[in-house]
Amino acid sequence: MLSLYDATVPVFTKALGGVEKWLDAALKHAESANFDVQRLLDAWLAPDQYNFTRQVQSACDYAKFGTSKLAGREPPARQDTETTVTDLRARLKAEIEYLGTFTRADFIGGEDRECSHTWMNGKWLRGGDYLDHVVLPNFHFHLTSAYAIFRHNGVGLGKMDYLGALPYQP
Repeated sequence: MLSLYDATVPVFTKALGGVEKWLDAALKHAESANFDVQRLLDAWLAPDQYNFTRQVQSACDYAKFGTSKLAGREPPARQDTETTVTDLRARLKAEIEYLGTFTRADFIGGEDRECSHTWMNGKWLRGGDYLDHVVLPNFHFHLTSAYAIFRHNGVGLGKMDYLGALPYQP
């Protein structure tokens, strides 16, 4: 049976680490097309959606809040002030390092832990439901949107750049 740890920490760590490669590809694309990479970081798919930078910040937030709440921890505060590739790399590194502080034991009892946010207006979700209905869908939504922004703008990424290395068995 998949544990809460297995469904969160390695998944979030791998996916956020993959964004590093997307940033490398974006820099290469901007350089070869002779434009400022900032245009890609500020790009969005639709006027009512976040730009690339905010999509990455949001994915980081869902990873951080999801693991924290399931483990009964207070998440670290982040200001979402990143604007450059260097800033985004630092944010990704901070979130990945934070994810590295969790152990399987931290998630014991997490499936039934009460998980709430201020936007829930005093309501809460069981930890398992919070993971399945809020954290995972939102994490992947924001990462997929960020990926799509780069793809839409010509950054040379493919499906395996999103999926990353697969844990094949011999």
